[in-house]
Amino acid sequence: MADIHVMTGGAPKEVLSVLTPLFEQQTGHTVHFSYIVITAMQQKLAAGEQPDMVLMPVPAIDARVKDGILRGDARAALGTVRVALIVRAGAAAPDISTMDDFRQAVLAAKSVVHPDPAATPSGAHLGKMWESLGMADAIKPKLTFRNALDGGAEFVRSGAAEIGLYPLSEVIHEQGVTVVGLIPPEVQLNTVYGAAVLTANAAPEPAIAFVQFLADPANAAHWRDGGFEPAASR
Repeated sequence: MADIHVMTGGAPKEVLSVLTPLFEQQTGHTVHFSYIVITAMQQKLAAGEQPDMVLMPVPAIDARVKDGILRGDARAALGTVRVALIVRAGAAAPDISTMDDFRQAVLAAKSVVHPDPAATPSGAHLGKMWESLGMADAIKPKLTFRNALDGGAEFVRSGAAEIGLYPLSEVIHEQGVTVVGLIPPEVQLNTVYGAAVLTANAAPEPAIAFVQFLADPANAAHWRDGGFEPAASR
């Protein structure tokens, strides 16, 4: 039986907490996770850190396959996650059903929190979104950067921020907050998450088995429950 060391972003954390015990029970392997924001993960991989496998957005996997860090033949797409708006549980939920409604909800909020643009794909997307909407100057004084892995939902739960914007999978089961809904499609980010095994993994079979288990259609309901939509296998 093997120890499998996995480096992953925060988006799949809820799903992994459900699926990993099932995999361990079936196989006898033990899975160890290091949760880390995507920018830092890319830096660690480039610097030579060698977990057995990674979970990260597919474009990042593609780049690491190209530079030889990840295997192109031991990977799978797991699901698509989109950005949602959250408020404190019990607070009035703003209307975000149209772009105008969404814009007004953000402008009316006294405080906003979302991931750091320098640390995560969703943060980078949101930073560019404010610029494209011409809202960057208006939102800057009330905007705080806090990654989900660093307590972003807690910022909303405590009332420190009136609204939060995070990948749905990172907040869907958080206590003390309410998911109002997905932000409008015109400004939405569709992040396809995947898993891949490192080229340097000298005994890759257990990690490959875990990749296959995570991507098994029999587990699709767990991904949906965790805030992901199905993604075609790759």
